[in-house]
Amino acid sequence: MSLSLLLVHAHPDDETINNGATMAAYVAQGVSVTLVTCTRGEEGEVLVPELAHLASSADNTLGDYRIGELDRAMAQLGVKDHIFLGAPDKKYRDSGMMGTSQNDAPGTFWKTDLDEAASDLVKVIRERKPQVLVTYDEFGGYGHPDHIKAHQVAMRAAELAADPSYGSGGAWEISKIYWSAVPRSAVKNGLTSKKLYMKVLLRVFKYVPSKWITMPFVKPDELVTTEFDGNAYTAAKIAALKEHKTQLVMDDSKFEFSKNLALEIGGTEYYTLVKGEKAGVFNSQGRETDLFAGVRG
Repeated sequence: MSLSLLLVHAHPDDETINNGATMAAYVAQGVSVTLVTCTRGEEGEVLVPELAHLASSADNTLGDYRIGELDRAMAQLGVKDHIFLGAPDKKYRDSGMMGTSQNDAPGTFWKTDLDEAASDLVKVIRERKPQVLVTYDEFGGYGHPDHIKAHQVAMRAAELAADPSYGSGGAWEISKIYWSAVPRSAVKNGLTSKKLYMKVLLRVFKYVPSKWITMPFVKPDELVTTEFDGNAYTAAKIAALKEHKTQLVMDDSKFEFSKNLALEIGGTEYYTLVKGEKAGVFNSQGRETDLFAGVRG
């Protein structure tokens, strides 16, 4: 059986932060990996002073620049099939943060009709025929409107793609759907890291690291069904993160991003299975270790 994995993300860099090691590992296994990015990240916060002119408040060319960043990042992970939602005919614009003027502007991804955007993803699903879909939870991981909309679009498209009465191209039902997650215990362990603690002291972060525990993507351990060991691909993940220069400031095995928050980079990536059956091999916590468990022929 030919295996296919589809990931749906909101902006360039989200894919590597959440699933970089997973993507690289499955590419190495010969799995067809498709990344769909919903916007070009035009409203992102530029963290590199010499590139500040790219911002939407200046030259408004950040989206074009981030296309190149994404191309280079995917090359580091070995992912050749990466596309923007609706391309080449449509472009969904980054919506900015909730409550901003950009968020209310017409033409943003957040304001797009759900079924219109989902129909574009249905075409991808029916062409690539993935057995496994990865996206965000219903909170979009941390509440960004584009992340929430990406979740909604992915879930709606999976439903529509399986409906033989909808559109053309033949129905395709995805066997397993996962939402990216982080178990609470992993965050607690990370917060006690000496390296991260020293980093916090030196940088005087605006947000204390304990606030990570309150993020919506941090789940009670019992809700995290799947733990993927991609540590053999941590170096590839770090190399890919380094390509997202406008959004991330790298420091060895850590990166900083918006709001002066930092994270230690690792190859273990976690998921919650929301469609399909959990299947072995299981680890000592009773979690799946393979997103295609129960699907492989």
